[in-house]
Amino acid sequence: MTSVVPGFHVRPERPDDTGQVRAVVLAAFPEPDEADLVDALRSDPAWIDGLSWVAVVDEGPDAGTVVAHALCTRCHVDGVESLALAPVSVLPEYQNRGLGAAVTRAVLDAAAAAGESSVIVLGHPDYYPRFGFTRASTHGVRVGFDVPDDALMALAFGDTDVPAGTVRYAEPFGV
Repeated sequence: MTSVVPGFHVRPERPDDTGQVRAVVLAAFPEPDEADLVDALRSDPAWIDGLSWVAVVDEGPDAGTVVAHALCTRCHVDGVESLALAPVSVLPEYQNRGLGAAVTRAVLDAAAAAGESSVIVLGHPDYYPRFGFTRASTHGVRVGFDVPDDALMALAFGDTDVPAGTVRYAEPFGV
């Protein structure tokens, strides 16, 4: 358990968190399809133990409540294993407190500690550079569908290189 924001801690997701994580994702995204995607990524064969993290309220009437979630799942870049960062979600009433950043940092730290070499994310270009992500195209990474160049980003851990090529996501991503 790690305290990162006063009144909250982050930790790996546990089996009894399933319903709460679903509630966070449903509240954070406008379409149930996005929540369904995250649920699919939190199950076999996409699941990687230890790479799904939650932020939890420490005290008060909401103590023990999961309020934020981040997840990395397996992808491949031209056959080389990498990770994909799934959509990060925070309950609307807990947003703008640093909890999304806390779970993102926790899942990336866990991935690096597990010996993973790189992570790919398709997301908002103003959010992810703070974690060290850069444009994936500068590493020769691309996807097989149309996305803005600044929305596809890559991060290498340590002295490893980001593999070059086309990203193949886990089947639940549907791309």
